[in-house]
Amino acid sequence: MMEMIDRYVYAVVKRLPTDQRKDVEQELRSLIEDMLEERNKEGNITEEHVNDVLVELGSPGKMAERYRGTKRYIIGPEIYDLFMIVLKISLVSYIAVQTVISFIQMVMTPVEILNIFIDFIVSIVITIPIIIGWVTLAFGIVQHFAPDSLGKIQLEKDWSPASLPLVPDHRRQINRKEAIVGIIFYVLFIIALAFNSEYFGIWIFENDKLAYVISFLNEKTFNSYFILLLIVFGFGIIKESMKFIYEKWTYSLVIFTAIANILSLIFIMFIITGDNLWNPEFMNELVQHNFVKEGSEGYDTVRLLWERLTQWVMLFFAFALVWDIVAGYIKVRKGK
Repeated sequence: MMEMIDRYVYAVVKRLPTDQRKDVEQELRSLIEDMLEERNKEGNITEEHVNDVLVELGSPGKMAERYRGTKRYIIGPEIYDLFMIVLKISLVSYIAVQTVISFIQMVMTPVEILNIFIDFIVSIVITIPIIIGWVTLAFGIVQHFAPDSLGKIQLEKDWSPASLPLVPDHRRQINRKEAIVGIIFYVLFIIALAFNSEYFGIWIFENDKLAYVISFLNEKTFNSYFILLLIVFGFGIIKESMKFIYEKWTYSLVIFTAIANILSLIFIMFIITGDNLWNPEFMNELVQHNFVKEGSEGYDTVRLLWERLTQWVMLFFAFALVWDIVAGYIKVRKGK
């Protein structure tokens, strides 16, 4: 009988933080003893009595949950519906766009239809878990690091008029459509650069068919930047997901946005300033395909634009990410 009690107590306390275990063990043993005494005041405790008491107390997992006081989950019930909405939008937009891109490729290069179909399947298998992971991480961050922002979100069974959230100040309010568009934007970039980077350049057509693409990127080394690009776009998905959850600008959201944007900018600087990112043969390929003639005024203009591409891309991203932070801060201040 004592062995069964010991096993039950152990199964409960092992699920608790170390500093709680000793007190909970003592309290739980006392509770079991009291329940056994109530069932048999004569003191003739049997194994059946012990079994009945433990069944009444419930599984060790549920008992540990009561002592812990909080439930353990990545995405709580308060934001699960929002999580599913964002996840569905991200996945549907990705699959739809990737399908259209693959269809266009098949029409333009029918001889490669089998390879294109295989690439389509591979990209789906690889990208879907990535999107699910980033969206889950975004909602998990809010769930565990900003739980106060969920205070007004109530489950239907706990609903009461008093629990209704305040109508947000329109000056601080975030249009959820904008957040959705932002998520789709980052998903599309994942598609375009991660799995269709060879089409990111100048298209050369012959006989109304795509004959060649003069890539902006160095295809030999671009894969080495793959993980960094996923991290950058992942930060974007996290940021837009948080906007979707919060629905209004707060100082917490501004801080999250600032952290995500600063980290993104650091990664972008590392990526685009690398010596191996851009196609080293870009100008030569333009000449080979008669796009420009070497020594001409057009050649010099294109070369100048090409040499300054890194600076312009850097300035574009820097301005966009910094403005995102500043605009959020201004809206919070106006709302005050």
